[in-house]
Amino acid sequence: MGALDDGRLIAFVPTTDLARARAFYAETLGLRVAEESPFACVFDANGTMLRLTPVRKLSRVRYTVVGWGVGDIASTVAALRAAGVAFVSYRGMEVDAAGIWTAPGGDHVAWFEDPDGNLLSLTQFVA
Repeated sequence: MGALDDGRLIAFVPTTDLARARAFYAETLGLRVAEESPFACVFDANGTMLRLTPVRKLSRVRYTVVGWGVGDIASTVAALRAAGVAFVSYRGMEVDAAGIWTAPGGDHVAWFEDPDGNLLSLTQFVA
């Protein structure tokens, strides 16, 4: 048995504006706020703790910081688009009309950003 076999994963996402990020994750993405303080806004992401943590300065990265596995990516993308979320695509990665990329193994992926520019993703696994 490993040291973290019974540990629960906690995801951390940095933000320069906690109130703005809270609104996006709660109102746009529909996550339930579990706890709030000046130091974090904590969400229940289907049993995983997601902590928005305020930072003074944010270094933008071009890789996914948090992602969700979904059962129907097309309907999830459509629902998020209806809520005002813009999806991003990358040169060399052909996406369909909805902005969904099909990986070589058949999984479907779509990327979008939160208000701080953190890259988030949706994945529908085929296997």
